[in-house]
Amino acid sequence: MSHDLLLALTALAALLVVAAAALKGWQGWLALKTRELDLRRAAPAETGSRAKGSSEGAARIEMADLKERIRQLEAIANGVDL
Repeated sequence: MSHDLLLALTALAALLVVAAAALKGWQGWLALKTRELDLRRAAPAETGSRAKGSSEGAARIEMADLKERIRQLEAIANGVDL
């Protein structure tokens, strides 16, 4: 009987150690993700107008790409090979 009890207590202790390690890892992972989110929120504020200019530049590039696609579609509709 005492051998079975000792085995059960050892298994319970091992389970507690594994659970504690998993909990510590989970908390560390959450802290890491929290720091990543904080850095993402802080980055646009630090860069200031550079972030705005970057998004405007991307919008201009996208607009130019759309205009080029329209030009190509119009050429295809008119039967012109590009």
